[in-house]
Parts: sequence; C-alpha cells; structure tokens
Amino acid sequence: MTRKISAEIVSQERIASDVCSMWLQTGDMAREAKAGQFINIFSADRSRLLPRPISICRIDPEKGLLRVVYRIVGAGTEEFSRLQAGDSIQVMGPLGNGYPIEEGRALLIAGGIGIPPMLQLAHSLPGPVTAVLGYRSERFLEEEFAPLGDVLIAAEDGSCGTKGTVMDALQEHPVQADVIYSCGPAPMLRAVKDYARDKGIKAWLSLEERMACGVGACLGCVCKSTAVDDHTRVHNKRVCKDGPVFEAGEVDLS
Repeated sequence: MTRKISAEIVSQERIASDVCSMWLQTGDMAREAKAGQFINIFSADRSRLLPRPISICRIDPEKGLLRVVYRIVGAGTEEFSRLQAGDSIQVMGPLGNGYPIEEGRALLIAGGIGIPPMLQLAHSLPGPVTAVLGYRSERFLEEEFAPLGDVLIAAEDGSCGTKGTVMDALQEHPVQADVIYSCGPAPMLRAVKDYARDKGIKAWLSLEERMACGVGACLGCVCKSTAVDDHTRVHNKRVCKDGPVFEAGEVDLS
C-alpha cells in the first residue's frame, strides 16, 4: 500500500563524486517494496513543489530499511545530499510496478543511474546472474554486484572493462540468458530491446522518465505503447503507474 511518511535517515555517504547512497527507516514501506519500484522524496523547500522519484536500490524488510542511490543533478538532490543520519525527510511509496522474478539465467543490463535498482533485483533472482554495467567513467556499486554473479563493465572513456557501451561489452563477451532485465537511458534501452528481439529472449525494461505526481494522475510521464489501452483507446502508458517496468514488446521506444 502506498503511503507518505516522515522517514529517518539512518546513514548517507558519497560513493562517487556526484552519487550518494542513503539508507532510510521506512517501516512497512520497506516490507512491501519490490525490486524495480521507486519512492518519491520531498524537498523541505516549499518552493520545490514536485517530489523527486528515486529508484529503490536495496530492501531490508526485517529492519524496515530502504536504500536509495541517486545522482546529484539539481537543487532538490543537492538538498538531499546534505542530510545526515538522524535527519528526517518526507517519503512516499512504494510506487510503480517492479520486475517480475523469473527462473533461469538472468542477464542484467544497466547504465549510469539505472544501475542501483538492479542491485536489489540481483539479490532477488533465484537463478544465475550476469550483470553488464555501463559507466561514463567513474564507477559505483560494482563491488556489490561481484558476490552475486558474473560482472562485465563498459566505460565510455575506456578507463576499465570494455571501451564503449554495454552492448559493446556483450559483443566482446557473449552471454547466454533466459531473461533480460534492463534499466538506463532511452538509447541503451532501444539497443537492449533490439538485442533481445534478435536473440529471442524475453526482456523487461525499466524506463527513466521525468515524473511529477508519481501516482498516474497528472499524465506527465506518458510513454508510447504498442497496443491500444482498453479504457483510454490511445497508445499511451503511464511510466509511474503502469511501469516503470514494462515487457519490451509493450512499449514503443522509437
């Protein structure tokens, strides 16, 4: 059940020059959350009316904790980055639909700030996991994936792993998989969708879109659907409410 609460910050640290990791005490929210969902975090500044949607990175249901890993990109996330253990912040969640947990060999493909939500997924999957992680240059969370399966790295600047994109890494190191899960920027998701289609593998994609309300009311995060909605009769899906996770064939990324 979605709820809005005042969550206490348990810890916060910078894990890259512009990336922070924050653990929040959220009680029942954590016990109901699933890999692939997100939470809305609200600014204490009343001039910033819209919350910031941030993917859930880790879930500790026994302790009632949620972890978010986010990039500092504006005034709102800069405000969050200054908070310390013991501070409180307004949070709403869990929001959206998470990743379906399927049997078999899983291939996780993620880029940039699309990497954090894949960490909880890697912990949740029952079968063998291979994670392909793409960075521009500076890496984060890589060491937390290592105990969970095989890890391939791609860096645009060539500082580590394969020089180039996640798809370049897969071309260099082919992976056998029964299902693909992915999160990242739209060009990467388009490439993953094409790759999955060519290989005949089911793929689940988590879309990164600007969101406003987070609950499907404002229609600010609509994406194109490949099928007509039974109720609205249009080719649209709400990323926050119908997603953010979609089966690759459901969405038109062109």
